This record gives sequence, structure tokens and C-alpha cells, in this order.
Amino acid sequence: MVSFDTDAHLKEVLSSFDQCEDQRFKEIMRSVVYHLHACVSELKLSPEEWEAAIRFLTETGQICTSKRQEFILLSDLLGVSTLTIGLNQHRGDHCLEETVEGPFYWEGAPEMALGSDISQGAVGEKAYYFGRVLNSADEPLANALLDVWSGDGEGHYDMQSPDEDRMQARAKIRTDSEGRYSFWSIKPNYYPIPTDGPAGKMQAKSGRHPNRPGHVHFKISTPGYHSVNTQIFVAGGPYLDTDCVFGVKRSLIVDFTRHPAGSAPDGSYQDAPYYTANFDFRLTEYK
Repeated sequence: MVSFDTDAHLKEVLSSFDQCEDQRFKEIMRSVVYHLHACVSELKLSPEEWEAAIRFLTETGQICTSKRQEFILLSDLLGVSTLTIGLNQHRGDHCLEETVEGPFYWEGAPEMALGSDISQGAVGEKAYYFGRVLNSADEPLANALLDVWSGDGEGHYDMQSPDEDRMQARAKIRTDSEGRYSFWSIKPNYYPIPTDGPAGKMQAKSGRHPNRPGHVHFKISTPGYHSVNTQIFVAGGPYLDTDCVFGVKRSLIVDFTRHPAGSAPDGSYQDAPYYTANFDFRLTEYK
């Protein structure tokens, strides 16, 4: 029996990209092909195993909708999202760390005034968020835009609700002239990622838990500065050390201080206990 020459086969496939005029695309495709062939050769995958991989990717695409991006979830669970962010984030030594966007971002959140309650009826314990948006020299950035979203106190996002058109715990807030932001929402809870699709089934078969620690998402932008996609995490909560998407950064863990009912920092009266979370975001200037 004549043995299959894997090296010659790889060389032939790689050379098929020689005429590609887009040099970056050419570089990416050749690298992907090289490492994919190396993986298949190392594992000696059978045709049946490769067909199973193709079915997995097909099913991942088939479950995607305008409000569910299973490929993003798969990327998150494999640690690739965090890897690409870590390789490309724009920050100085004292500026803000970035982390994964996740699969629950929803375009078109309403812009609300400073101090608004963005929870819009989401269940959970009330929390008051405040702080500043600064540059690397600790100077305030006025009119910076914070695009905010989170799950509710039970770990569910509005996009998972039967009422598909109702946004909750998400809004856009702009900083004031001193770079300050503030809003009311809920204290987020840990939650499992969706487990009914291919990514979740892969997670279960791998013997890994499906949980994310409690967190709030922020996209922050202002002219002249690198936009940032990040999260803040509830200090003391579960899964901070074993986040299933590898997104926790120590610099983003924030104390949520519990207060009894009474006067809140914004002057309002709260008739039930509530939390406060204070965090400053630092952006990096374009060079």
C-alpha cells in the first residue's frame, strides 16, 4: 500500500493561495490551512470524525438568529474571544482592561438621562452605578457615551424573554461636563450560558460548568479615544475564578456595597435595601 504523503499534500494546498492579491487574507488562509492540517494529521481524524465536526459547525450556524449568536458563544467558550481582545486592546499601563462582548449585545438601546433607572422592570435588587470616564492623565471626558447592558437578578437577559421586543437593563448614558456618569439598574447575578445549542452541549461533554459570574457590560466611546468593550464583575460572587468564557480581569472586579433603605447618593429615597457600585473608566488616546 502506498502511504499518503501529508507533507506534499499540504504543500500543494498552500501553494494554491499563491495568486491571492490580498496579502493579509493570503497570510491568514495559509496559516489556518497549515494548522488545521497539522491538527488533523496529529489526531489522525477519521472521515466520520471530520464529518461530525462539520455537522457541529452546521448546527451552530443553524441555531443562530438576529438575537442569538452561537458562534460568538462558541468563540467565547474556546477562549478565542478573550485571546483576540488581549492581543489587540488599546490601553496604557493604567487604563481600562477590555473583555468579551458576549452574545447578548442588542443594537439600538435607548439613550437615557444621567441618573435614570435603566432596569425597566427587570427583577433583582436595585443598584446605583456611578463614577467617571477619564483619560490616561486622569482628566475627565465630557459627553462620553456608555452603552450599558446586563442580565437581571435571576441571570436572564431581556433577549431571552418571550417578550422579544422589550429592552430591560440596557441603555446609553452620556457623561456630564466633569466626566461623571450615574444610573440605577439591578445587581447582576451569575448565570449559565445557553446550554441547549451546540456550544452548550460541547461545554457539557467537556465536563466544564456553564456559568458566568455576575457582571455588567459597558461599551465606552468618545472622539479621539479608543473605544472600549468591557465588563465590571461583582466582588465576592461565585465563578470569578472559573468564568466559563475566561473573561474576568482582576482590575474589573468591583465592590457592590449594600445599604439599608433610606436616602441614596443621588438624593432619592429608597424604600428597600440597595447596592452602590463605584468605578472609573480610563480610555487611551489615539496616537
